[in-house]
Amino acid sequence: MSKNSSSNLGTQPIGKLIIAQSIPAAIGILVMSLNMLIDTIFVGNWIGVHAISAITIVLPISFLIASVGMAIGIGGSSIISRALGKGNGNKVDLVFGNQITLSLGLSIIFTTVGLYYTDAALQLFGASGAVIEPARAYYTVVMYGVPFLSLVMTGNPIIRAEGRPTFSMIALIVPAVVNIALDYYFIVYLDLGINGAAWATTLAYFSSFLFILWFFFSKNSELSFKLKYIRLNLPIVKEIGALGGITLARQGVISILSIILNHSLVMYGGEIALAVYGIISRMLMFALFPVMGITQGFMPIAGYNYGADNFERLKETMVKSITYATVLAVVIFIVIMVFPTEIVSMFTQDEAILKLTPNALRIVFAVTPLIAIQLIGSAYFQAIGKVRPALLLTLTKQGFFLIPLILILPHYFGLFGIWVSFPIADFLATGLTAYFLYKELKQYLNTK
Repeated sequence: MSKNSSSNLGTQPIGKLIIAQSIPAAIGILVMSLNMLIDTIFVGNWIGVHAISAITIVLPISFLIASVGMAIGIGGSSIISRALGKGNGNKVDLVFGNQITLSLGLSIIFTTVGLYYTDAALQLFGASGAVIEPARAYYTVVMYGVPFLSLVMTGNPIIRAEGRPTFSMIALIVPAVVNIALDYYFIVYLDLGINGAAWATTLAYFSSFLFILWFFFSKNSELSFKLKYIRLNLPIVKEIGALGGITLARQGVISILSIILNHSLVMYGGEIALAVYGIISRMLMFALFPVMGITQGFMPIAGYNYGADNFERLKETMVKSITYATVLAVVIFIVIMVFPTEIVSMFTQDEAILKLTPNALRIVFAVTPLIAIQLIGSAYFQAIGKVRPALLLTLTKQGFFLIPLILILPHYFGLFGIWVSFPIADFLATGLTAYFLYKELKQYLNTK
């Protein structure tokens, strides 16, 4: 690979650079989201509503454990972006080696603990009644793939930090294609039910791991894997932990939210409400893929230019990223508001779900046009290595607003109180993020 791939982050026109970084990230997220959507469609149409509820319970547990790898990947990639901006190649390789050791070791430990306490974990996240058996079957198999998923989540942000978004995109496309193909083979052709869905997911994680492993050992990567760098370096571990802890804290709060949300859904709407949210949660990832793509594309550009002390480019990157993402968010909002029933009918023909979900979908997406400020604003602080504001803003929506709202509003408004908690939390989190972002830009970038 050409050694100037990362240096392009500091020289190319910002608009062109955002598009070049964001499109592959968005496509990767789109394919991954389509994978989850199609997975849910297979499960809903060939296995049943309880299987959708089971997957809704299991995925937050598996992603909580795998988020250790995500935290290490995002925390380390922030360091790598800034080190590349400063031309510090030795630090880049040292961080990379420590990331591998941390991700592999911690994911294996947490996966082992998760398998040992299978029933306790499932019950904690809301599994009960007819959902418990399919949840247990799905969970047991998927957990074997979690260490591979953790390593994928570590490697993908590093690939983006190198300025290689196309390979990052492929790393997300590979497991999606594998999972969809295996879903058809295992669920429809072999009729393996929920076990087939679980094995399709696990083998998909493994396929993505193999691709990322190939990338780092190929000439396409600037990073050098050397055994001497896998020994943990305490200052590096602390720096990765400080920044990666933000991601881990966010996922921890999301897991707490999942526990509270799942129990509240069952309490106020029964197991059907759990399936309704299963569909909505898939749409939250799928529909927002362009905005998430711009957010992912923004981070390495911001980190590199901050490391290079190029604050004018940093400011331009921020403004253009928010502008592009807001335009896309408005388009998404219009589609959701106009076609909610058509969207839900792709997942199931169950009358109860078709009756409840469209209105709930509209409510949850009600303030989508504002989310670009929230997502890119919080990503900015993480990209430049400012731990405290990044942590605060990362936890704002779920931890400070959404969890309390879900605990309070259903007492007065029932199931509607759960759905309306989402747009209220988005609105409040966006306002707080905008305030912090304005202060930061004014102080460090000399804006008025």
